[in-house]
Amino acid sequence: MSDTHDDDDGTIQALLDRLNQWRLPRLQELKERIDAGGLLEERDIDFLHRVLEDAAKVRGLVDRHPEFHNLAAQMADLYAHITATGLKNEQEQKK
Repeated sequence: MSDTHDDDDGTIQALLDRLNQWRLPRLQELKERIDAGGLLEERDIDFLHRVLEDAAKVRGLVDRHPEFHNLAAQMADLYAHITATGLKNEQEQKK
């Protein structure tokens, strides 16, 4: 493994810890709420915006570690589902 890959280990562990402890539970809660027809609140939208910004910042790290490509794709799918369904719910409520 190259020095760059070795240097990534601590960052990867911190990101995985944050994902498991904070991000994923919050995303799952949002998914459950919007799947039940709920709406995204302003604080939810702010959270999703931060998640997207952070994902853009770690893209190079994920690119260097193909073992995380599937996880990144699954997270992107979850994010897309939440935002698309949240928008659909909002549009349906306005009808």
